[in-house]
Amino acid sequence: MNTVDIITKKRNGQALAPEEIKYLVDGYTSGDIPDYQMSAFLMAVYFCGMNREETVALTRYMQLSGDTVDLSGIKGVKVDKHSTGGVGDKTTLIVGPIAAACGVPVAKMSGRGLGFTGGTVDKLESIPGFQTSMEERDFIEQVNTRGIAVIGQTGHIAPADKKIYALRDVTATVENLSLITSSIMSKKLAAGSDAILLDVKCGSGAFMKSEEDAEQLARLMVDIGNDSGKKTMAVISDMEQPLGCAVGNSLEVLEAIDTLKCRGPEDITELSVELAGIMVYLSGVSGTAGLDMEEGIAKGRDAAGEALHSGAALEKFKSFVEGQGGDPAIAEDAGLMPQQKASLDVRAERDGFVTALDAMQIGIASQHTGAGRQRKEDEIDLSAGILLRCKRGDEVKCGDVLCTLYGDEDKIQAAAKEAAQAFVISGEKPERAPLIKKIIG
Repeated sequence: MNTVDIITKKRNGQALAPEEIKYLVDGYTSGDIPDYQMSAFLMAVYFCGMNREETVALTRYMQLSGDTVDLSGIKGVKVDKHSTGGVGDKTTLIVGPIAAACGVPVAKMSGRGLGFTGGTVDKLESIPGFQTSMEERDFIEQVNTRGIAVIGQTGHIAPADKKIYALRDVTATVENLSLITSSIMSKKLAAGSDAILLDVKCGSGAFMKSEEDAEQLARLMVDIGNDSGKKTMAVISDMEQPLGCAVGNSLEVLEAIDTLKCRGPEDITELSVELAGIMVYLSGVSGTAGLDMEEGIAKGRDAAGEALHSGAALEKFKSFVEGQGGDPAIAEDAGLMPQQKASLDVRAERDGFVTALDAMQIGIASQHTGAGRQRKEDEIDLSAGILLRCKRGDEVKCGDVLCTLYGDEDKIQAAAKEAAQAFVISGEKPERAPLIKKIIG
């Protein structure tokens, strides 16, 4: 078997046999196939696509490239939650503690930032002292004692994905149905949870731009999960504008804390309660066992709302942070988080309503403040990012602050021009778009 022949076959739009996909995955994982050849293959897949059988095979061989985590030592039905990536999406930091406060064991492995989207691991590492790597026994013990643990993907879990994930980030091959599916599901299937909830984003700030494409991705991942014996559901949610108001690692942690204190933005609160409610239903806790999907989700949503408003979720967050070496005092003292070097306001140039707020444009601007990576070896500025002062539908006057950029002074000067282009202001107030578009079970 020859790597060049396989690349040529895919470049020409032909379907690959499972053994050819296995050859590529195994060869790249071992180092026998170099970056430049895998980059060529990824670009061929980006333009020519993969059919369902190829996608299933790619997912399976990436899953089998490393270890499968045994979480049988954790009591209860473990539910993993994954987002396909968005701008300002800090839901794991909110949903995890809410679900854990309801009795759902949350044992989660998360990734770093990819392209213009942020990564949960980067956000957590902005918390002083927080450790995103743990021994497996400590990981299991923390879930059993504190209800939740979140760590970075280890080199032993789907190592093929870890290498390919980093390469896609810097070769403009992120937005492809099969590559996204195999990346997400190989990790989720190897990570050992009993059930999986997928938050599939659609819109300008998501990898799937249309609701139709998002639904196609969601159904493919749900099918693969269920076929593999994992109870799997998906939520399709809007990403035309950033989620919440904070975009950037430490900024998003602080907004997550505000949300757990019941004073966060309406959209991130709504989505977090919905996702946590579905996790409660999938786990069968809080009286949801045996109910049909609609009833179970409604009861789970009620339980999630109660955990949020009672303060139980905030206490769970503090316990979670403390258990992984972080300073829980950040919940009361924002000054303990990384501090920004400089700030710059972007102001409205006319009166009117914000009729559009391009999530992708804000994501790119945030990346250029230093909050994201342009190359896989880049270090990020954990304090950098953008704080939105208004969202779609808000009325503004000429001179009002639209957003504030934080980071290195030279970087934010250039990024401010990009951020300004994200805002469309006109004289007519837009209709409110639904945040949650569909639930697939």
